[in-house]
Amino acid sequence: MPSYFEDLTPGTGLRRPRAAFTSDAGRLSLTGTWLFRLSATAEGAPLDFLGPEPPPGGFTELPVPSHWVLHGHGVPRYTNTAYPFPIDPPHVPDDNPTGDHRLAFDLPAGWRTADSVLRFEGVDSCFRVWLNGQCLGTAKGSRLPAEFDAGPALRPGPNVLAVRVHRWSSGSYLEDQDMWWLPGIFREVALLERPVGGVDDFFVHAGYDHVTGRGTLTVDTGAPALISVPELGIEDLPAGREATGLAVEPWTAETPRLYDGHLTTHGERVPLRLGFRTVAITGGLLTVNGTPLLLRGVNRHEHDPDHGRALSVATMRADLLLMKRHNVNAVRTAHYPPHPAFLDLCDELGMWVVDECDIETHGFIHADWRGNPADDPRWEPMLLDRMRRMVERDKNHPSVVVWSLGNESHHGRNFGVLADWTRSRDPGRPLHYERDRSYRHSDFYSLMYTPVDEVERIGRREEAVPPETADDPELEARRRALPFLLCEYAHAMGNGPGSLAAYQRVFERYPRCQGGFVWEWIDHGFRRRTADGREYFGYGGDFGDHPHGGTFCIDGLVFPDRTPSPGLAELKKVFQPVTVELAGARLRVANRHAFRDLSHLRFTWTLEDDGRRVAAGELPVPRVPAGQAAELPVPRLPAAAGEGWLTVRAELAGDEPWAAAGHEVAWAQFAVSAPAARPVGPGRAARRRGDVIALGAGLFDARTGVLGRLGPLALDGPRLDIWRAPTDNDRGMGANSVAREWHRAGLDRMEHRTVSVAPREDRLVVEARVAAAGTERALRVRYTWTAAGPDLRLEVHVVPEGPWDDLPLPRLGVRLTLPADCDAVRWFGRGPGEAYPDSREAARVGLFATTVAGLQTPYVVPQENGHRAEVRWAELGGPRHRLRIEGAPHFGLTARRWTTGDLAAARHPTDLVERDRVYVNLDLAHHGLGSASCGPGPLPEHRLIPTETAFALLFRALP
Repeated sequence: MPSYFEDLTPGTGLRRPRAAFTSDAGRLSLTGTWLFRLSATAEGAPLDFLGPEPPPGGFTELPVPSHWVLHGHGVPRYTNTAYPFPIDPPHVPDDNPTGDHRLAFDLPAGWRTADSVLRFEGVDSCFRVWLNGQCLGTAKGSRLPAEFDAGPALRPGPNVLAVRVHRWSSGSYLEDQDMWWLPGIFREVALLERPVGGVDDFFVHAGYDHVTGRGTLTVDTGAPALISVPELGIEDLPAGREATGLAVEPWTAETPRLYDGHLTTHGERVPLRLGFRTVAITGGLLTVNGTPLLLRGVNRHEHDPDHGRALSVATMRADLLLMKRHNVNAVRTAHYPPHPAFLDLCDELGMWVVDECDIETHGFIHADWRGNPADDPRWEPMLLDRMRRMVERDKNHPSVVVWSLGNESHHGRNFGVLADWTRSRDPGRPLHYERDRSYRHSDFYSLMYTPVDEVERIGRREEAVPPETADDPELEARRRALPFLLCEYAHAMGNGPGSLAAYQRVFERYPRCQGGFVWEWIDHGFRRRTADGREYFGYGGDFGDHPHGGTFCIDGLVFPDRTPSPGLAELKKVFQPVTVELAGARLRVANRHAFRDLSHLRFTWTLEDDGRRVAAGELPVPRVPAGQAAELPVPRLPAAAGEGWLTVRAELAGDEPWAAAGHEVAWAQFAVSAPAARPVGPGRAARRRGDVIALGAGLFDARTGVLGRLGPLALDGPRLDIWRAPTDNDRGMGANSVAREWHRAGLDRMEHRTVSVAPREDRLVVEARVAAAGTERALRVRYTWTAAGPDLRLEVHVVPEGPWDDLPLPRLGVRLTLPADCDAVRWFGRGPGEAYPDSREAARVGLFATTVAGLQTPYVVPQENGHRAEVRWAELGGPRHRLRIEGAPHFGLTARRWTTGDLAAARHPTDLVERDRVYVNLDLAHHGLGSASCGPGPLPEHRLIPTETAFALLFRALP
């Protein structure tokens, strides 16, 4: 007979699942410092810590909530799809680390012990609990609450709670969720007083009729109870009786109106926070209060760089504030129910939530899905238990609008059981499950990482018939009528993701495409330090864990410490709920909110001339209703002497719960005048003087034609450069790796051969060939230098040679080095942050300044970063000299204190050692970023295919 941690029962001694709530009954928090001991195996762990006597040696202190592997007891382990143990369901290895937890506590005087409940919010992965030596039961389901009847075992005064936690269990087969495996009691533990005649459970039904504009309220509960909502004039409404015709403001994620009330029995008073809304799929669209939704969403794992999944409420709030400030309106709780406080915050601040069950069996893909619990009736009780516990816990949250049956568990009969039970228990919310491509149990057609062109075909309902429904016309007709969601897209791993704007354009064009959820919110890195104290973030394999998923856990829009990445800035711009377009002499302001008008926003404009503000004002935008637009005249603008840019901003007019007045919600920018053409003076003659060639203020190596000095400034270059340190998306997944193609073609080891150096009367012409050893593929390049006054002008002409076929270049430009003291950087172009061809919406044209260090984006995994796009001019310098570079008309700028090779070789930012030079790239173009780390590569228009090309730059040394 299998042990309890290997059997197929959800647990023993468990109370029925119920809603999470607080009340005026007693609650004793048992969080704090516990005693802890780790044993290597379950069988070898002695049961000598249950009684009142002090435990034997071997115990140390451990905070609860926590994960013991983050406190020096073993190591965290990260895998993406592979189980970190043999696929042998439901069995686990003999080496099963087992953590014994012990807490002595005093029961408060007057505590009503009868019917008391011991509640665990989350324990990973299986545990057994004793109170005063009496076994209360066992439980599995790591991200779900477990409650036990504690009254019979409680004593007045001193009590001893003992909990044995196993790292691996049969439940672990359902928790292969692309995350760190982190055992322990990681959510709160509490003892709950249960008064006689108290509230055991309740179900709030707060609906809204968008036709009548009225609300309805029913609260179902097993105990006789009365409901009061003073603001609505409801006093002592009996439970189970419906109140109709309520004059309510509906709850939405944009306007999260909550009404305070309470549920009262003769023994207990429970506070209620009511949001009136009705969810339905109508006409093939997901609607709330009769209005179709467009989900601008993210997938969110729970993660903290120091505490793992033991998150504080302050951290949860910080997540939601960042999301709201970046125009995110939806969260998929990947891949398990979150801490219940997170949903309280979603109700309060406003967020559409897809609440996902604690089920993923992805590791069975490595066994061709043989033995998958999703299709094995023996596993039905465990799977159904998890669905019940999620739905019952979270059913009263207005923010939860969709239930997800789980993630990436293939398909099988048990999902039908989950779907049938959920629809019966809660018919007011639709169901989502993506991996069964028949969608017989889902109310959505849903995919992951679908290319933009395919999403567009889906929007037109012209997608191909999937094999799963090809032989069932009725099932296919149902699938084709479903609303479409991308439950995961735009893999935010490292530098990227690309193509966010392209996806959003399709979502907004086709009503069937109701948005999606970017993967994912946060990098799952753990804070570490080098021997000399420098901080970095560790990932899979950094802890000696094996097997491991390497860097694949570093795939978020925010860094592990919740610093926003450039990808999040891009997402904010793409998701902005207001757009402004310029058409002739009029501005068209469109409201992309689903429910809210624009009266909460203040619109301002600024005019900049060559990056310097010359005029500003306020735009009198009317109260544009949701989904509508208004036109107004362009403000009267003074003439700009140079390049003029009009920027329109939409800012919060007053404080919101998630941001202060003045917070920028949206912006748009328009060119209103072009710079005057720069006159080109007569060229000077190039003269050879021994080993150098002089041209204007420049001195060139007579053998290679490379510029070595410009006036007082010593430099080296520029020379053609096509290599960049591969991004995570360049490296791709599996066969989808452009970086592998680049390395195979030798693009990381191109060699330069000077063909000729020809001084002429009005120019210097240098011919060269750039190629990799062992290949015939090459680039012919001609550098033509001319001089006028203090300026040196370079024209670069590039011709591909050999079988390039469809192989893109990483970048195309030139590279030079400058002295180490050239640290200050100013530029006129796009900024202030980095930008790439398919991730540039967040970069606006302006005048910016920083340092070379400030140009860097410190991705957890070093890679190409820091590129400033469409630069008109840039100045790099120090106390003694500066170099000015001008484009004809634009170039891309990157400057670092390490080489591209250094960057490519580094595993963590602390591996990068500053050299005594500044390495500068001036690019004509870059290959796009795409999302190929777990999705499609760049769109065709963002692939940098070699072709005959010319570009020009102007250099000037400044005092």
